[in-house]
Amino acid sequence: MACRIAIDGPAGSGKTTVARLVAQRLGISYLDTGAMYRIVGLHLSRKGANVKSSSLKDYLKDLRIEYTDGNFYVNGTPVGEEIRTPEAGMYASLYAAHPDVREFLTRIQKEICKERNIVAEGRDIGTVVIPDAEVKIFLVASPEVRAKRRYFELIAKGYKVQYEDVLREIIERDQNDSKRDIAPLSKAVDAVEIDTSDLSIEEVVDMIIKLVRERCWEKF
Repeated sequence: MACRIAIDGPAGSGKTTVARLVAQRLGISYLDTGAMYRIVGLHLSRKGANVKSSSLKDYLKDLRIEYTDGNFYVNGTPVGEEIRTPEAGMYASLYAAHPDVREFLTRIQKEICKERNIVAEGRDIGTVVIPDAEVKIFLVASPEVRAKRRYFELIAKGYKVQYEDVLREIIERDQNDSKRDIAPLSKAVDAVEIDTSDLSIEEVVDMIIKLVRERCWEKF
């Protein structure tokens, strides 16, 4: 049996960094589902798709997302840093509420996680994508802490942003993600919640590794 680790939480809670490090420590696959929503968000925005449209299937039929060796490819082309911009994040949150987008990506994610040792992170991994995951984690942190992390990350990448704008976007994304009708951001009943506000990345990773070894001891 595979050991599947689901890590969920709001924007800026540390999911991506933590999940990647956990996967590296365990020597298993890592799936960034947030990147997949950013890919789709940018694709739909460039196509001029109206998020209020009853169907977005026609806009998605020519989009092929492949996952190979931890990397994403869109119609055969490697995905770059263009999906890491604040704009891409807002489009991801905007279009993620549409049922066609959820169905399109959930199907791909379920297939990727099927019978594989993997760390998958996002907002509905433990509740929708792999609800029977062997280990479920829900990371949280205050909006201010998450905004500060995101602000410094963007500054380091050369983006000119204001902390107040980043904080506002974090709060807006929280509202969009938690209030959407389909697969809203929520903690799975059996998930272990970890508040990362006052913890280092290493401390969070160590806590998750310990839990994984307790539940999947025969593999790690």
